Amino acid sequence: QLQLVESGGGLVQAGGSLRLSCVVSGTIFRLHAMGYYRQAPGEQRELVATITNGGTTDYADSVKGRFTISRDNAKNTVYLQMNNLKPEDTAVYYCNLRSIVGYDYWGQGTQVTVSS
Repeated sequence: QLQLVESGGGLVQAGGSLRLSCVVSGTIFRLHAMGYYRQAPGEQRELVATITNGGTTDYADSVKGRFTISRDNAKNTVYLQMNNLKPEDTAVYYCNLRSIVGYDYWGQGTQVTVSS
Protein backbone atom coordinates (compact mmCIF):
# COMPACT_ATOMS: atom_id res chain seq x y z
CA GLN A 1 0.00 0.00 0.00
CA LEU A 2 1.40 3.36 -1.03
CA GLN A 3 1.92 5.73 1.92
CA LEU A 4 3.33 9.22 2.39
CA VAL A 5 4.31 10.18 5.94
CA GLU A 6 5.19 13.78 6.64
CA SER A 7 7.13 15.40 9.44
CA GLY A 8 8.89 18.64 10.30
CA GLY A 9 6.18 21.24 10.75
CA GLY A 10 5.92 23.53 13.73
CA LEU A 11 5.86 27.07 15.05
CA VAL A 12 8.59 29.49 14.03
CA GLN A 13 9.13 33.23 14.12
CA ALA A 14 9.19 35.27 10.94
CA GLY A 15 12.59 35.01 9.30
CA GLY A 16 13.16 31.54 10.66
CA SER A 17 13.55 28.20 8.91
CA LEU A 18 11.93 24.78 8.89
CA ARG A 19 12.56 21.60 6.93
CA LEU A 20 9.70 19.32 6.00
CA SER A 21 10.27 15.65 5.19
CA CYS A 22 8.03 13.15 3.44
CA VAL A 23 8.88 9.45 3.46
CA VAL A 24 7.24 7.32 0.78
CA SER A 25 6.63 3.59 0.99
CA GLY A 26 4.85 1.01 -1.12
CA THR A 27 6.12 2.09 -4.52
CA ILE A 28 9.30 2.64 -6.51
CA PHE A 29 9.93 6.16 -5.29
CA ARG A 30 12.46 7.19 -7.93
CA LEU A 31 9.90 6.77 -10.73
CA HIS A 32 7.54 9.47 -9.53
CA ALA A 33 7.33 13.23 -9.48
CA MET A 34 6.90 14.72 -6.01
CA GLY A 35 5.62 18.00 -4.69
CA TYR A 36 4.45 20.07 -1.78
CA TYR A 37 1.16 21.93 -1.62
CA ARG A 38 -0.28 24.08 1.14
CA GLN A 39 -3.69 25.15 2.33
CA ALA A 40 -4.36 28.11 4.58
CA PRO A 41 -7.66 28.45 6.48
CA GLY A 42 -10.44 29.47 4.13
CA GLU A 43 -8.20 29.14 1.10
CA GLN A 44 -7.81 26.61 -1.68
CA ARG A 45 -4.90 24.22 -1.73
CA GLU A 46 -2.04 25.70 -3.74
CA LEU A 47 1.12 24.37 -5.29
CA VAL A 48 4.34 25.27 -3.49
CA ALA A 49 7.06 23.28 -5.24
CA THR A 50 7.57 20.23 -7.42
CA ILE A 51 10.46 17.98 -8.36
CA THR A 52 10.40 15.54 -11.25
CA ASN A 53 11.81 12.03 -11.17
CA GLY A 54 14.81 13.51 -12.97
CA GLY A 55 15.34 16.22 -10.37
CA THR A 56 13.94 19.24 -12.22
CA THR A 57 12.34 21.67 -9.79
CA ASP A 58 9.67 24.33 -10.03
CA TYR A 59 8.32 26.80 -7.48
CA ALA A 60 5.41 29.10 -6.86
CA ASP A 61 6.46 32.72 -7.34
CA SER A 62 5.68 33.44 -3.68
CA VAL A 63 8.38 31.06 -2.43
CA LYS A 64 11.08 31.37 -5.10
CA GLY A 65 14.45 32.14 -3.55
CA ARG A 66 13.27 31.08 -0.07
CA PHE A 67 12.18 27.43 -0.41
CA THR A 68 14.12 24.50 -1.86
CA ILE A 69 12.66 21.11 -2.73
CA SER A 70 14.96 18.10 -3.00
CA ARG A 71 14.77 14.33 -3.01
CA ASP A 72 16.89 11.43 -1.79
CA ASN A 73 15.94 8.37 -3.80
CA ALA A 74 18.04 6.12 -1.56
CA LYS A 75 15.88 7.16 1.41
CA ASN A 76 12.54 7.37 -0.45
CA THR A 77 12.26 10.90 0.90
CA VAL A 78 11.43 14.35 -0.41
CA TYR A 79 12.37 17.48 1.51
CA LEU A 80 11.17 21.06 1.56
CA GLN A 81 13.68 23.46 3.08
CA MET A 82 11.90 26.71 3.98
CA ASN A 83 13.99 29.77 4.81
CA ASN A 84 13.08 33.35 5.61
CA LEU A 85 9.58 32.28 6.54
CA LYS A 86 6.80 34.85 6.54
CA PRO A 87 3.45 34.91 8.36
CA GLU A 88 1.71 34.38 5.02
CA ASP A 89 3.46 31.01 4.74
CA THR A 90 1.26 29.76 7.59
CA ALA A 91 -0.71 26.76 6.32
CA VAL A 92 -1.04 23.02 6.41
CA TYR A 93 1.57 21.60 4.05
CA TYR A 94 0.83 18.43 2.10
CA CYS A 95 3.29 16.13 0.40
CA ASN A 96 2.16 14.91 -3.03
CA LEU A 97 3.20 12.01 -5.23
CA ARG A 98 2.14 12.13 -8.87
CA SER A 99 2.32 8.59 -10.22
CA ILE A 100 3.60 7.75 -13.68
CA VAL A 101 -0.03 7.27 -14.77
CA GLY A 102 -1.02 10.67 -13.36
CA TYR A 103 -2.74 9.64 -10.14
CA ASP A 104 -2.20 11.80 -7.04
CA TYR A 105 -1.40 10.50 -3.57
CA TRP A 106 -1.25 12.73 -0.49
CA GLY A 107 0.42 12.83 2.88
CA GLN A 108 -1.50 13.52 6.07
CA GLY A 109 -0.42 17.16 6.20
CA THR A 110 1.76 19.03 8.65
CA GLN A 111 1.01 22.41 10.20
CA VAL A 112 3.44 25.28 9.68
CA THR A 113 2.77 28.41 11.72
CA VAL A 114 4.88 31.55 11.31
CA SER A 115 4.47 34.24 13.94
CA SER A 116 5.17 37.89 13.25
